[in-house]
Order: sequence, then C-alpha cells, then structure tokens
Amino acid sequence: MILLAPDLSVLAAGVREGRRTFANILKYVRMGTSSNFGNMLSMALASIFLPFLPLLPLQILLNNLLYDLSEVGIPFDEVDQEDVERPQSWDMRSILRFTIIMGATSSLFDAITFLALLKLFHSDASAFQTGWFIESIATQILVIFLIRSRHMPWRANRPHVMLITTSLGALSVGIGLAISPWGRFFHFETPPVGIMAIIIVITAIYLLAAEIAKRLALRTHSARNERGNAAISEVD
Repeated sequence: MILLAPDLSVLAAGVREGRRTFANILKYVRMGTSSNFGNMLSMALASIFLPFLPLLPLQILLNNLLYDLSEVGIPFDEVDQEDVERPQSWDMRSILRFTIIMGATSSLFDAITFLALLKLFHSDASAFQTGWFIESIATQILVIFLIRSRHMPWRANRPHVMLITTSLGALSVGIGLAISPWGRFFHFETPPVGIMAIIIVITAIYLLAAEIAKRLALRTHSARNERGNAAISEVD
C-alpha cells in the first residue's frame, strides 16, 4: 500500500469509499434482480392468457438496453450515512427477500396494466405491447429513486446528477420512441391519450406501493441484523 499523502486520514477515506462502493453495488444488485424477476413473472403470466406475445423480442431487447443505460449513473450516487459509518455484509437471503417482494409488487401493477389495456381499451397486439412497454420502462427506471436509499425519498441524500441524467434520459428515449413515428421500427403504435393517462396513474400508484414494499423488505433485514448484533454483544 502506497500512501499518497503524509496523513493516515487517507486510510479512513479509503474505507469510506470502499463502503460507499459496496452500498452502490447492492443498489445495482437489488435493482437488477427485482426488475428481472418481476419482468419474467409478468411475461410468464401474460403468455398464459394472451393470444399474442406480450412484447416482441426486439421490444424486449430495447427495454433491456434502456434499462441498463439508466443504471450507468449508480456508481456516482451518494449513499446513506449509515452505510459508511459501519461495514455492510453480503447477505444472499436479504437480497432474495428483496427480489421477491419488489418483483412481486412490480408484477402486480403489470397485471393491472394488462387488465386496463384489455378490458378498458380493448387493445390489439400492437397497442397492448406499446402500452406495456411504456409502463414497464417507467416503473423499472423510476423505482431507482426509491431503492437507492432505505429512507423516504425526501429524507435521503439527493441523487447524483449523473444518476438523474441517465435515468430520466433513458426514460425519455424509451417513451419518445414508443409514441413517435420512429416507433414503427419496433412495431409500436402511438397510444391514445386515455392509455397514456392510465399509465401515468398506474405508475404513480406503483411508486407509492414500491416505497411501502421496500420498507417492508428492508425492515425485515434490519431487524435480523439487530438480533445478530445483539447476539454478538452477549457473546462478547
């Protein structure tokens, strides 16, 4: 190890940076696993009941590309103060629990979107695929602003400008492609105002539900950690 300054405080700074990096890795893992699980569950359920593909292969690839681009800003993001004050551990059980809770919440609102597109608007294959693509990309990307912190969004550190740029930029591109003439290349069709309004409402309610689901998943994890710390203290 080579110290670049004549001060041992650089070691503390290195520890803090390592903890910040680990916390951002956990954000990425939680985002990726919960999103993929929710998408696979929704796709499987929709495929059982629909006489057409819920999304075309090209649309799925576009969704995945935009979603991955939206996460490029995560390494730059700030983390909760608790994450740098004490070391965090890799806990597969907590990640799995988070994945199931958040993924199931996402699939529930996908199902609501399916019902709205089919029962309220009687959408054909192209209109259905366009509507679900917009709802899917919106909920997948916007939820990062909740998952990035264990606190309520307005109590957490402000997201880094890079995360805001990549997330909202990818979302804008996705929606822009879906509603513009260029969307025909991906077999989209411009949705009517009514469908867009319903998608906005569903997305807003989803974000409220996702915040509740997040707190439930993380509360269970925190309670287990507190019991573990208490047990260690008793042993000491």
